Amino acid sequence: MSQVGIQELLEAGVHFGHQTSRWNPNMRRYIAGEIDGIHIIDLMQTEEMLEEARRFVGELTSGGGKVLFVGTKKQASDVVEDWAGKSNMPFVNRRWLPGLLTNFNVASQRIKRMHEIRGLVESGQIDLLPTKERMNMQAELAKLEFALGGVADMDRVPDAVFITDLKSEEIALREATRLRLPVIALVDSNCDPGHIDHVIPGNDDAIRSCELVISTIGSAVEQGAGAWAVIEEKRRAEEQARREKEEAERKKREEEERVRREQIEKEQAEEKARAREEKAKADAAAREEAAKPHPQAVPDDKPHPQAVPDNPHPQAVPDNPHPQAVPDNPHPQAVPDEPAADEAAETEETPDGEAPAAEATEENN
Repeated sequence: MSQVGIQELLEAGVHFGHQTSRWNPNMRRYIAGEIDGIHIIDLMQTEEMLEEARRFVGELTSGGGKVLFVGTKKQASDVVEDWAGKSNMPFVNRRWLPGLLTNFNVASQRIKRMHEIRGLVESGQIDLLPTKERMNMQAELAKLEFALGGVADMDRVPDAVFITDLKSEEIALREATRLRLPVIALVDSNCDPGHIDHVIPGNDDAIRSCELVISTIGSAVEQGAGAWAVIEEKRRAEEQARREKEEAERKKREEEERVRREQIEKEQAEEKARAREEKAKADAAAREEAAKPHPQAVPDDKPHPQAVPDNPHPQAVPDNPHPQAVPDNPHPQAVPDEPAADEAAETEETPDGEAPAAEATEENN
C-alpha cells in the first residue's frame, strides 16, 4: 500500500481525540488544538509517524520477523484478524491471555493442547469418547480457540507488537515492555505514549480510523512477509538442490567404493584360487614323487649292506669263559689231576738244544 496522505487521514477521522477533560498531558506535543472541547490531533505528525512505522514493520518482516497484532475492541477486532491472516502473522482479537509473552513456555503448552484436541476432532476420534468426556473436551477446545486461536502457529515470541488501543491492551503493553519488544501503537489523546517505540497519534475509537491505520501497517507487513517468503522459498530451493547434489555425490562415492571393494574382493578371491591351485599342484607332485622308488633303495630279497649279521660282533665276548677266568679249583697251589701241566712246565724250562726227558723215555721204550 502506498503512503497514506493527510486527506485520507482526515476523511477517516483520525484527527479526532478525546474530550479535553480526559486527555493525557504526555500527548501534548501531538495535539494541534481543540474544537468544542475535543482535542484535535496533528495529522502532519500522524502522517510522518505512520510512514515511519510502516517502513519499520516492512523492514522487520522482510527479514523474517514476526509482528503480533493485538486488538480486542470491537472497532478493530475483525480488521486485525483480516490483515493478520493476509500476512500470515499471529494475532489476538478476542481476549489477551495473561502471560502469553512473559510466560510463553506455559502458553506454548496450551497451544500444543489445542492442536491435540483439534486433531481428535478432525480425525473423528473424539466421537468415540464417552459423552461427558467428549463434551468437556469440546468446551476446553472452545475456550482455547477463543484465547489462543490467533496464535496457534506462533512457535516463538514475536519480534514486535502492534497495539490498536493502549487502554484496552494494558496487559499486552506491559508484557511487551517487560520483554523489551518494539511496540507500534495507535495512541489516542487519553493515552500515555511514554513506553511506545513507534507512536501513531490518532483516533482509536472510530472504525474507519482503526481500519485505515491497521490496513496501512498490515499491508506493509504483508509486502515484507511476501518478500521474505520469496527469499525463503529461493533459499529452500537452493538448500534442496544442495542436498540433492550432496546426496548424488554421496551415492556416487558409495558406488565407487562398492565397485572398488568388489574389485578388491575379486582380486583376493583370484589370489586365493591361484594359491589353492598351486598348493594342489605341489601336493600332487609330492604324492607322485613319494610314489616313485628311490634309486638307492635295497631290493627286498637282498639284505641291506649295513645290516647286522647273525653272527655276533667280532669283538663280542665269546660264549667260553674269559681266558683269565678263575678255574674251578680256587686254590692257587692245588695239584692238578693230570701231570700234563708239570710236563708242559718242564718242557718250557728245557733248553732249545735238548730234547725233553719224557720224549726220550718214549723213544727208549
